[in-house]
Amino acid sequence: MTNENPKLRAVNVHPIQHENQPMLLLDDPLHLSDTSIAVPRPLAALLMLMDGTRDASRLEAALQVQAGVRLAPGLLEQLLAGLDAAFLLDNERFRQARAAAVEAYRAAPFRPLTLDGASFDGCAEMTSAQLQGYIDALPPAPAEPEGEAAPIRGVISPHIDYQRGGPVYAEVWRAAAEAARQAELVIILGTDHRGGEATLTLTRQSYATPFGVLPTEQSLVDDLAGALGDEAVYGEELNHRQEHSIELAAVWLHLMRGGEAVPLLPILCGSFGAFVAGQGQPADHEPFARAVEVLQPAMAGRRTLVVAAADLAHIGPAFGDRHGVDFIGRAQQRNADERLMASICAGDAESFFAQIRDEGDRRHVCGLPPIYLTLRLLGEVQGHQAGYALCPADPQGLSFVSIAGAVLR
Repeated sequence: MTNENPKLRAVNVHPIQHENQPMLLLDDPLHLSDTSIAVPRPLAALLMLMDGTRDASRLEAALQVQAGVRLAPGLLEQLLAGLDAAFLLDNERFRQARAAAVEAYRAAPFRPLTLDGASFDGCAEMTSAQLQGYIDALPPAPAEPEGEAAPIRGVISPHIDYQRGGPVYAEVWRAAAEAARQAELVIILGTDHRGGEATLTLTRQSYATPFGVLPTEQSLVDDLAGALGDEAVYGEELNHRQEHSIELAAVWLHLMRGGEAVPLLPILCGSFGAFVAGQGQPADHEPFARAVEVLQPAMAGRRTLVVAAADLAHIGPAFGDRHGVDFIGRAQQRNADERLMASICAGDAESFFAQIRDEGDRRHVCGLPPIYLTLRLLGEVQGHQAGYALCPADPQGLSFVSIAGAVLR
């Protein structure tokens, strides 16, 4: 093991209780290993100190000085060995494992489903029955206005599990069914929950659904890679393997097309945290402008549907808030979401972003990047909301995820 100056990767951290002791359970978001490491809560400071600037002896000394914690002999070596075995340290062993995982992902015939048996059954018949059941349970659709309506060009669809979000998915995809059937190209922009700052992550791999495989439009992937650079667009490609946002929209898309394939461009969109913090504006971010310059001409040449696979707010203790969300809080969240949806339905990307920036993204709107970029791609559009829900996110009923759908013409 070579961990002279151990550096902890960006990992998943879950507070748990083990034998009545508070612990932190660490696991790998890239799933290079299925091993989880439990660390006593008092050693949280030690994890923060593992930034690659200290060897083991200096880590122990810094922990004692900064947190007043003295480690038992051999404990640090044992912890470092466990973290290294689980690929949770940023070192050469991790980089080799990641490279092997990327190679295996690219060599597979398609990106396999990750949520079959969880959000939906992997069987086509059962998935179709499940999703059609959500549609059948909806009230009758409102009558279309007289006259020829402009074609639907964009969709805002949730990426929460179907069990909680089924009715909203159903409302938006029922409204967009004809656009899905007629599309000659579909671009799905999904939240990359593990993505870096302002990343646009591509893959040449095709996405499977219970109804078959949606072939990735590789020529467009190559055009974008040429404009943005291979390292920029493929550096986090492995995130596609586990990220659920695009998959959950792709299943509905494929159902609406009766199982008929359509060329797909799947793009994972990384964090806007720096923009929210005032470090630049997404409107001035050159990679976004180059991506729009590449994609808009391709969209103009054929019937294209752009989908933002995006949830709205994440509020309550489950998401780090100090207080639960009561009846009044839920009403306030709905009002805030209505303001966001008004900007979306007006096609106003900058107003949508400004609302979230001005509140410091305190409501944790994870759909900010894909929705913003969808609106940038579409340009001048008008739309209407299709469904809304506050979905419970903890057993106590104190935390919620808000979701909404929209169709844009």
